[in-house]
This record gives sequence, C-alpha cells and structure tokens, in this order.
Amino acid sequence: MRRAKYKKIKKLQPNYLEYSGNYPDVPISMQLFIYNEDVFHEYNNLSLSEMINVINQAEPDTVKWFNLHGLHDIELLREIGSFFAIESYIMAEILNFGRRTRMEELEDIMFFSVKAILPFREEESIVDVEQISFILKEDVLLSFQEKKGDFFNLIRERIRTKTGQTRKRDTSYLLYGLLDSLMDSFLTTLDWFEDNVEMVLIEAKSRYKKETLIRIEEYTQELQDIKRAIIPLREVLYNLRDKKSITSSVISKNSISFFERLQYKSIEMLDQIEYNLNKLDSATNYFFASQSNRMNEIMKVLTIVSVIFIPLTFIVGIYGMNFDNMPELHSPNGYYWTLAAMLLIVLFMIIYFKWKKWF
Repeated sequence: MRRAKYKKIKKLQPNYLEYSGNYPDVPISMQLFIYNEDVFHEYNNLSLSEMINVINQAEPDTVKWFNLHGLHDIELLREIGSFFAIESYIMAEILNFGRRTRMEELEDIMFFSVKAILPFREEESIVDVEQISFILKEDVLLSFQEKKGDFFNLIRERIRTKTGQTRKRDTSYLLYGLLDSLMDSFLTTLDWFEDNVEMVLIEAKSRYKKETLIRIEEYTQELQDIKRAIIPLREVLYNLRDKKSITSSVISKNSISFFERLQYKSIEMLDQIEYNLNKLDSATNYFFASQSNRMNEIMKVLTIVSVIFIPLTFIVGIYGMNFDNMPELHSPNGYYWTLAAMLLIVLFMIIYFKWKKWF
C-alpha cells in the first residue's frame, strides 16, 4: 500500500508561474457550466478563446462554473488569470502544491486551496492527496485540478437534471456543493479505513503475524496524513462560518449556514480519525501483548520440560558414576526398576503440574 503523503517540491517564487506537479502529460481539458433556475448550458472541449466568447455572451444573472483539468500549461493559466482579472500571485499559488489548505480573501475574489483525497481505489488500496484550487467571484467560480477525477460528478448531474438546490442558488452555494463532494471523498476513504482497522484489531487479538504490525503502521501513517489535510480545512471552514470574518461580497450571507455544516462535518471526520488511531494503538498493544504472552507460553513449556528432566538427569548421573560398590549395578532387573521409577516420577510431576494448573 502506498502511503498518502504530500508532494515534496522545491520552493517557488511569488508571482512566478511554474508547474511543480507530477502530471506534466495530463491532457488539458476545460469545462464550462452556465446556469440558473431556468437556463442551462454545458460546454466541453472548447478552446480558451471560445470559452471567453461564451462567457461574454452569457445570459445575465447566471452562475458560471469554469473547471480546468491539467495545470502544466503556464501560458494558458496566464491567459485565464488575465481574462478573469486575477492577481498573478494568486495564479502562482494554484501551482504551489506544497502549501497547506488555506483561504485568501480579497475585495472581490476569494481564493481557496484545498487538499483533497483522490477517489479511493479499493482494488489497489491506494490513497493519495491532491490539491484543488477554487477562485470565487461574484457570478463565476473557477476550479483547478491537476488531473481528472470523479470528485464533482454528482454536482454536475444535479446541475444537468435540475436536482436539489444548486440551480436555484448562487456561486457560493456551488462552492459549498463542491467542497461537500470533496469531504464525501474523505468520508468514503475513512469508512474503508474503519472496516480494515477493525479487521487488524481482530487479527492482533487472535494471532501473531508480522504482517499485522506492518499494516498497523501503514494505516497509522495514512490516517495521520489524512488528518493533516483535514485540520487546516476545518480552520478555513470555521473562518467562513464566522459572519464577522466575511468582508467581501462573493459569499452570500444565506450560504454561511451551509459552510457551518461543512465545519461540523470536518470535526466529525477528525473524531473518526482519532477513533481509528486509538483503535490502532490498541491493536499495537494487543500485538505486543500477544507476542509477550506467546513468549511466556514458550518459556513455560520449556521450563516444565526442564523441571521434569532435572530428577531424571539426577538419577542418570548417579548411576553413571560406575563405582564398584554400587549394588544396583549387579541387580539383574535394576535397569527395568530404574526406568519404571523414572517413568513414575515423570507421571507424578505431570499430574502435580496439572493439579496446580501450571499448564
């Protein structure tokens, strides 16, 4: 199993756009949704200039969601930033994959950079962390993904089929829906971990296997990295739910309560992680206790065997001295009487140990 971890990248200069990710060959694709309660348009596989023309000609009072997959085309990102009037340092932050989850609030723009868990592939048991960035303007939401994933398929279907509240609300509600989808990906992965942590705990209690300890350490490290991604997200959501901290107009007051739900959801996820980490600690204790008990059982058996052979060794030592003045040496049945006495001693000691419940 590959450990979930952040990418280690070199330090980037502010205002300087430089791709530092691991997917330089991902095909660039853009998607645009324009909608309100009565209007819906979806555009795929268009060039940036075509997207710009569509946005300029869009109906008034519509929400525009622009999503980009693939972030290695620096010139394309510059053009996007220029058209939407986004500061160059904000565009540079989109490519800074080494930063933690954060929010930056400007006069008419709100920038989010969120660490998200890639959709979990159970058949490969892989968990990895990806950075997704959002730029929220008054009627436009831009999302930037390093590669394609199925984080937002549910939101897309809600927009297409006019299901739920998405088509009836503004861009801040759309941002809430996208963040909620990212957190659902966390929950799906955490549910998988919870089931497997329970299995590891049972294994640690029932039998001694070196592989069990390896799995415990792997799950512990992965949960710690997931926790590292959720804690700053909780802080960002806490700031969003605090109405006093919202000075820009891009987040409507009606949407604050939805972000409050996400903040509580992040707390629940952290509680779930702590619960699983505690169970892994218990599994580790059970594992070493089982190892210690197993060693004690082995030592007990060896001790009992040694104690049984002590009187037999004493008898053999006496009759192995071969002195002339040993009457038993000349007894025709001495050998058999000695064997019988040794057998009785062994039987007596075994019965005594059983009576004492020593084994």
